[in-house]
Amino acid sequence: MSILIKNGYVIYGENLDVIRADVYIEGNRISKVGKNLNIGADYVIDAKGKVLSPGFVNAHTHSPMVLLRGLADDLPLMEWLQSYVWPMERKLKPEHIYWGALLGITEMIKSGTTTFVDMYFHMEEVAKAAEEAGIRAYLSYGMVDLGDEEKRNAEIKETLKLLEFIEKLDSSRIEFFFGPHAPYTCSPELLKWVREKADESKKRITIHINETKDEVKQIKEKYGKTPVEFLDELGFLKSDVTAAHGVWLTDKEIEILAKRKVTIVHNPASNMKLGSGVMPLEKLLRAGVNIALGTDGAASNNNLDMIEEMKLVSLLHKVHNLNPTLADARTVFKMATQNGAKALNLDAGAIKEGALADIVVIDFNKPHLRPITNIISHIVYSANGNDVETTIIDGEIVMLDGEVLTIDEEKVLEKAERIVEELMK
Repeated sequence: MSILIKNGYVIYGENLDVIRADVYIEGNRISKVGKNLNIGADYVIDAKGKVLSPGFVNAHTHSPMVLLRGLADDLPLMEWLQSYVWPMERKLKPEHIYWGALLGITEMIKSGTTTFVDMYFHMEEVAKAAEEAGIRAYLSYGMVDLGDEEKRNAEIKETLKLLEFIEKLDSSRIEFFFGPHAPYTCSPELLKWVREKADESKKRITIHINETKDEVKQIKEKYGKTPVEFLDELGFLKSDVTAAHGVWLTDKEIEILAKRKVTIVHNPASNMKLGSGVMPLEKLLRAGVNIALGTDGAASNNNLDMIEEMKLVSLLHKVHNLNPTLADARTVFKMATQNGAKALNLDAGAIKEGALADIVVIDFNKPHLRPITNIISHIVYSANGNDVETTIIDGEIVMLDGEVLTIDEEKVLEKAERIVEELMK
């Protein structure tokens, strides 16, 4: 299919130059960007008064956890997990995961996310949902062995099952990730196995690190090292690792992350809501670490809106450091687009000729987005996910004028309600 988007403001290239231009999409790639393109296309979109933005990359989430939204709020992380989240998760069946993933994916598409990195269980169901919805997804099974050999073998089996499923799916949009949960929940043996298999299969890795003070303390007491030092000694850290959170990092750890070219995924809403702390963003950026952006799961956010997440990043670091110049709009916008794509080695994140056609159209014909002056600033500080009107992923229109074309939204909402009612009984 070919698509011509006319008369819009385009956030163009890696430098985020805002230009008045048309964008022509052929197949799954951006073919031309220029003024007054008179090219025949299968579909023409008039974007007058609207902005064409690269699609957002949600580099860390747990999409089926939308089913747990509002289940337990205003609690510390470990109490939240042990007393509420984990008991409820034990009740979840594959069918629940499928509908939960569809609900999360619907929310992401409607708020401009074109790619997401997911970690959960029954991940074959998430893969099915993502493929049907037309979104780009990097999927991992969250491995936890707690040092138990029998559990470790079971987790390895589940991971290899997901790898085989995704390879058989043979989708251009669905990719496999290895997903050891965290250094405090995974044994050195499991982490070494992941590293070896990732090297062998050329697949990437996602993991949680240094999210809370408590987990850092656990690792120090057990291994006599900080989590990043521990992982580095195992040979685990390489440029194919996307590590979520990175809240409690020492200067030495930041130096290691920069040297190993690890991407850190910032999840400000979740970190703030769980009272986990504030990531040392300024130090990480100064060290040259690639920082991507994620929402985390909807049980700890409580939404999957990447536009809202951008605003939170910026405001959090300005007030925390008493410095209004930190986390400026352009830096934060890159975190949500280019930096996320870089972490995945994905040819997206910027609107330019030859790049994958992952584009969202944001409607600026609204009072809170006028006058149209600084467009990047407006998106970061004034917009929200509801302002996204059209979402194009891999050259396919998956949402047009606010309507998701690939998902029966009414059915998904109804199914999710029934599932939660059943679980709460």
